[in-house]
This record gives sequence, structure tokens and C-alpha cells, in this order.
Amino acid sequence: MHTFFPGITEKEWTNWHWQIRHSVRTTEQLTRFIHLSENEISIFGKKAHTLPLRITPYYLSLIDRNDPEHALRKAFIPVLDELISSTGELLDPLSEEHHSPAPNIVHRYPDRVLFLATGFCSAYCRYCTRTHMVAKEKCHVGIKAWEPGLRYIEEHEEVRDVIISGGDPLTMPDQHIEYLLSRLRRIGHLEIIRIGTKVPVVLPQRITRSLLNILKKYHPLFMSIHFTHPDELTPEVKEACEQLANAGIPLGSQTVLLKGINDEVETMKKLFQGLLRMRVRPYYIYQCDPVPGSGHFRTTISKGLEIIRGLRGHTSGYAVPQYVIDAPGGGGKIPLLPEYYKGHENGYALLENYEGRVFRYPDYIQ
Repeated sequence: MHTFFPGITEKEWTNWHWQIRHSVRTTEQLTRFIHLSENEISIFGKKAHTLPLRITPYYLSLIDRNDPEHALRKAFIPVLDELISSTGELLDPLSEEHHSPAPNIVHRYPDRVLFLATGFCSAYCRYCTRTHMVAKEKCHVGIKAWEPGLRYIEEHEEVRDVIISGGDPLTMPDQHIEYLLSRLRRIGHLEIIRIGTKVPVVLPQRITRSLLNILKKYHPLFMSIHFTHPDELTPEVKEACEQLANAGIPLGSQTVLLKGINDEVETMKKLFQGLLRMRVRPYYIYQCDPVPGSGHFRTTISKGLEIIRGLRGHTSGYAVPQYVIDAPGGGGKIPLLPEYYKGHENGYALLENYEGRVFRYPDYIQ
């Protein structure tokens, strides 16, 4: 930390407000820390470059300043490829705005809704699904703007599960988080609350005692954390996750499959095994959503299936997440698996195991 912030104290570095205030947001700031390549420099100043740049000092300290191919660097520092649009790319590929019956609400599945509490993130992933939201000038939402969404949930008794997302809800002040959780918990038909966040990864300093004291009052509360690569599994992140787990919050991970970043079996295995050691259960691998300029991030579906096949049977079942595509047009999450079922023969099901060997299971009982 002292390399780029001489004279900084440990108290300042571990303060999440300081981290956000000193986040890198411009090319000029970035060049102080990173030796930018031509591909990285060329993107800045282009009119079509709309997704904000923001990287916390903590996360920036994990990035290799000399290697443009470093995984974390590719995930957060913009490149000229973002200006290349491909067939099928859409600003709102999941059709969330079409499935929004009230402000800040996405209601796609029968018994659960997505509550978009803020458009602000402490760090912006370059492949962000919600570019259409976070790229707006005024992306903060706030308590008054939440009321129509809260009323919608109150009026729809079929909703038993709310996922608070954004942006990143853990970037909000403690009092706003408490207000939202308390309002939701007062809704009698609401059973569980989930929070989707990358804060424990890019801003682990945010997991404070006061935040933990708030969160543990509103169980059952679950948290889905966006992890990308094993390089993110630092001592600071381990401490943040363990504190959340000790507060009684079940933790799951969500990982977007990204070309040249985490699209290798060994990379994913190292990530998921490391997450289990931090008491985080790997939950989803997402196929990268087709947002504009994401072609350089997207792999083929066969690559995702290859990774699942390389994990299944080769590591703990708890370390094998579901591989899903969030269907463009609002079709929801569709799980994908390698073809292990090989058909029937004389009353037996033919099943292929992780080694490629075929076994017979009696499947003829009437």
C-alpha cells in the first residue's frame, strides 16, 4: 500500500470510506499505478466508452502493474475491445426493464423478486450485466425511491424471497442497509432475504463490526458473493468471509466464466477449493451475458461444459457449482450439464462417470 500511497496509515487503509474516496476513476490516476498497454490507453476518451472506471486502492494493489494479461487486470481495466459490438449483444440482455412492474423491482420468477437498491459499485467489472443501470449519471437510488418497490412486495403475497442487488448494496451506509432489511423483514409472507455483492472481494474493509451487528438481526439472510479468480482469495477476503459466516450468514459464490481469465479447469478448481476453505459454497458459474462490447470476454458453451466435466468427480461435490446461462430476453437461469446419461439398453440405463467409463443401472421396474 505504501508504494502508491506514501504516508498512509493502517487505520486509513482499513477504512472502507477512505478506500472509496481514493478509488481510481480516471486515466490519469490509473497511469500512476499501472503501466498501461496501447490497447488499454486507446479506450479512454472514446464517446462509446460508457461504463464507469472505478477500482478501490485495495483491489488495485492485487493487480500486476506490468502484465496486461493478468486476470484481475483484464477484468477491471478497460480495453479498446469494449467498443466492438457483436451479433446478439444488448444493453439489457436479460430484459430486466421489461420485467420491472415497479421501480427497482425485477419480477421474473413466480415466488421471488430482485430488488435493485443502488446503481453504485465500489469497483466496476468490465463485463457488467447492468451496464444500462450503472452507466447512468445518477445511479444512486435511496430510501424514498424504494417505497414503490417495497409496497409491491407487500402487495404480492406469492413473493417469499427477495434478492437485494444493484449496483452493490453493501456500498450503502449502515443506516440505509438496516432500514431496507427491517422494512423487508416486517413483510409477513417474506421468508428469506438474499444479498448479492462483490464488496467482500474488492472492499473487504467494508465488513465492519457495526455492519455485522446489523446483518445478523435479520435472519434467515443469505449472501451471494461475486468471485472471479483465485488471486482474489487474500487474507483480507478470508477474514471478511469468515466474519460473515460467523454472523450466521450462509455464503455462496457466483462466478462469471471469462475468456483468458478463468476459463481453465485448474483455475476454477483452485478458486472453488479455496472458497470452501473460506466457508463459501460455490453456487453458480455464469455464462457471460451478451452486453455490448463483451465479445472478448465470452467463451463458447462447450468451454463451460468442459470445466464442469473437469470438476465433477475430480474434487469435492461441494466445490462443483451449477453452470447456467441467464437466458437473453428474460428466460431466467437455465442449467447446463455434460451428457452423463447415455440412453437405455435392455432395461438398463447407461451412465458415464467422471472417468468416461459407462455403467449400467437397472431401470426397468414397473
